[in-house]
Amino acid sequence: MPNVTFDGTAKKYGTVDSATVIALSSYFVAAYINIVNSAPQPDGKMVGAQAVALRVSGDRSAFYGVNLYGFQDTLCDDRGNHFFKDCNIRGTVDFIFGSGKSLYLNSEIYVEADPGLTVITAQARESESEDTGYSFVHGKVTGDAKGAFLGRAWKSSPRVVYAYSEMSKVVNPAGWSHNSQPERAKTVFYGEYKCTGEGASPSGREPFAKQLTEKEVQPFISLDFIGGTKWLLPPPKI
Repeated sequence: MPNVTFDGTAKKYGTVDSATVIALSSYFVAAYINIVNSAPQPDGKMVGAQAVALRVSGDRSAFYGVNLYGFQDTLCDDRGNHFFKDCNIRGTVDFIFGSGKSLYLNSEIYVEADPGLTVITAQARESESEDTGYSFVHGKVTGDAKGAFLGRAWKSSPRVVYAYSEMSKVVNPAGWSHNSQPERAKTVFYGEYKCTGEGASPSGREPFAKQLTEKEVQPFISLDFIGGTKWLLPPPKI
């Protein structure tokens, strides 16, 4: 697979403009390609070490078999409706972040080892009136990190769901974080449905995370979550 590589960092360009690929237009499609930010892994000391591989800011965009490699802030799922299928996304902290509304289908989320905090999502919804969120369906959460959170409340009202997902021991038993802001436990929407694996046990989960019912999960496991039946086309044949 071809590689698109750049080493931009937040210190050089600002976080969202450090991305190797920035897709601003609607109806953007990428397929069977590696998008890499080759900046070094943040050491916790250098300011501005965040480095984005992909920023997608257009509506109705699709990604098939795309591998995204980075550490902190790998994927800026910025805004708009997006579809990711058969993708591999790697990072350490907040490596899927932004105000997008996205369905991640049959994709692997790989948490790289890091001595600091490891978090998959920092979804940026700020009120219940915002129709944004991330849904991970029939995917895997793997990696070599320890104690990784499925999401943290970077903003006040993030919405993230994992359904039918296989979770390894990389996942923190608590599952989710209110980001040391207890009041956000009342405004987050964090849900899981029929997930499996050592990291999926509901027994140690934070009380503000929901084990969804069959009825509750339905809006998140359909293409209608992103309006996909109205715009999504099959992946290109390569």
